[in-house]
Amino acid sequence: MSGGVLPPVSRLPFWVLLMVLVLSGCSAFGPPQQAPAPISEAIAVSVEPPAPPPPVKAPPPPIAVPPKPVKRPVVKPRPVKPQPAPPPPPATPTPLITLRTIGHGLVRGLLDSEVQRPDGRVIGHAVDLIADASGRPHEMVVNLQGFMGVGDRKVNFPWSAFSFKPDAAPKMAAITLQRLPNPPPVPIQNSTRLSATATQLPLLDSIVERPNHTTVGRVIDALIDSRAQPQALVLDVNDIVAPGRHSIAVDWNALHFVTRNKVLQLQLDLDDAQLKASPPYLVNQPVVHAISPAVPAPVTVTKPASAASSAATRAASRSRGHR
Repeated sequence: MSGGVLPPVSRLPFWVLLMVLVLSGCSAFGPPQQAPAPISEAIAVSVEPPAPPPPVKAPPPPIAVPPKPVKRPVVKPRPVKPQPAPPPPPATPTPLITLRTIGHGLVRGLLDSEVQRPDGRVIGHAVDLIADASGRPHEMVVNLQGFMGVGDRKVNFPWSAFSFKPDAAPKMAAITLQRLPNPPPVPIQNSTRLSATATQLPLLDSIVERPNHTTVGRVIDALIDSRAQPQALVLDVNDIVAPGRHSIAVDWNALHFVTRNKVLQLQLDLDDAQLKASPPYLVNQPVVHAISPAVPAPVTVTKPASAASSAATRAASRSRGHR
């Protein structure tokens, strides 16, 4: 191998020869090499645009098919059972009496009140009130005082001769004798109780009765306002109501002045139940409850609907008959 000369084949090792043969066989059995394609000149070819697609026809509108009528089951009306009428609401109990509240500072008890002159000198005490047949004050009886009880006498003065101060203190005179009548009144001789006549009624100790002549109570005082108008009478009803309920104040407008047996009398439509429901009259309370019998509400009678309709039918038939 020196000098660039290949050694003879016979001198090569066996494995070298085998490798040479394998390599030469691989090249012989490999894929054949393709000849290069001939080169030709490019020819320009005109390309026409594609034809537009045919128009798409709209589908025909759907044919409306009328819906089939739905057969509903026939429901027979059931007979309606008459419902019982609802019970009427509970009736409100009718009040037995009516109360009119009067402030104690607006009225003053008349009986035993001091009577004074305009200069403030006390001359006596009021002992009675005389009313006329119309229920208005007519005269007042004054017990004119003497000295140490000597010379006391009862005298009737016209009601118009007095002025009243119901808001005065209890120890102060509440009644003022403004003027003396001319001629002066004549004192009542030998009489402790005036008698009632057909036109005049002394109120003190008078008996108040019901229309059926049963007793309601006895007058023990009269309540007068500052305008000389009586507002109530105080009655002693101790024998009628429960113990401890000795007196009540009755509204003056609830009293009736009636003439019976040629004598003027007082009447009051107040039964025992109404008396027991009446509040007592107390002097030391700030208000006075003047009571009156409660007036019952008018009862309205309504005709049934059937009767009203039948009456209307009869009236219509009569009108057609007159035509």
